[in-house]
Amino acid sequence: MDNYPTSWAPQQNVVVVAWGITLALLVGVLWLAIGGDVGGTILTGVAMLSTGALALHGTLLRPRLAAGPGGILARTVGGAHRYSWTEARFRLRMTRRLGRDNVTLEVESGDHLLVFGRIDLGEDPRDVLDVLTAFKGQALS
Repeated sequence: MDNYPTSWAPQQNVVVVAWGITLALLVGVLWLAIGGDVGGTILTGVAMLSTGALALHGTLLRPRLAAGPGGILARTVGGAHRYSWTEARFRLRMTRRLGRDNVTLEVESGDHLLVFGRIDLGEDPRDVLDVLTAFKGQALS
């Protein structure tokens, strides 16, 4: 990630815990399969695959967002997206779900909209926006 001195990714301990849960669910799948519980095996298998997919996502797509003097780099399942400071726009979106306030960082450029939450960034999106705004100000001045 040269030329991108600042980056954000899911916290490593969260990813490690996700892999641990995946392993525990794998043991559960094997235990239930040996015991002959087909329904439990399928249900636990789906949970294992879902948790494993999230853990793999957190492992492979690091960092999720990086910033440097030339612009930003966002990594998604669809590949890496590079945007210069002149084409990237940022904003915070606050929503209330299930009685909780959630803050996401939206990165928009042309027809592309990327949304990052606290888990994606490993930090509060408000703090990330402050850093991105400072970088953009320095680059455009």
